[in-house]
Amino acid sequence: MPQSSRQIVELLPGAAVGPQIHRILRDRIVRGHLMPGARISETELAAEYAVSRQPVREAFIKLAEENLLEIRPQRGTFVRRISLPAVLSAQFVREAVEADIVRILAVAPSPELITRLEGLLQEQIATANDPDPTDFVVLDESFHRAMAEAIGQAPAADILEGLKIQLNRTRHLTARQFSRHKVIEQHSAILDALRARDPDRASAMMRTHLQKILNDLPAIVEAMPECFDQTTRKTSA
Repeated sequence: MPQSSRQIVELLPGAAVGPQIHRILRDRIVRGHLMPGARISETELAAEYAVSRQPVREAFIKLAEENLLEIRPQRGTFVRRISLPAVLSAQFVREAVEADIVRILAVAPSPELITRLEGLLQEQIATANDPDPTDFVVLDESFHRAMAEAIGQAPAADILEGLKIQLNRTRHLTARQFSRHKVIEQHSAILDALRARDPDRASAMMRTHLQKILNDLPAIVEAMPECFDQTTRKTSA
């Protein structure tokens, strides 16, 4: 797998450059286009996006605070390895929250939500075999977010998103390594439970689905040990 991808995203004219650079680099790291351990250059990125070095430097500092970059004086800046303790903590919180969300929804799911989830599921099926899993994982995220929004808990989804940085990095790696059809089957099972208005089954199916990452984790760590940091340290992501 390549260490990086030069997927250039055009900057929006008139908008602050620093936040845009931060968002673009964050997405490239989370989606695995900049792999753990990759060295990145402030000068090269400034030239790549046709900006001065200052907004790139500011983005680097913020990404370091988010535990996505490691700035080593006199040596360079490197993409941090994925923190396994942070993955496990985020998974614990996510499972508890989303199992409750789907249980609430299953009491009386709206036809609009069912239609929305059916559409997202069909889009996932269409992207299941794409070489780059980015679209598939984005659709996966939309499937889950739609349920949070349906009960007025978009803010809860936003909070979870902040906690899931390292988990999302792992999800993109596993989507490259393992079949995505199991995810589709599990989403379909959740949707069936919602249609049946069965809160217990919906909650159980959601837990089974979200625990898949834990089942896949040992194999992905064994296959790509250079991508993971298994030490315990204070982290915000």
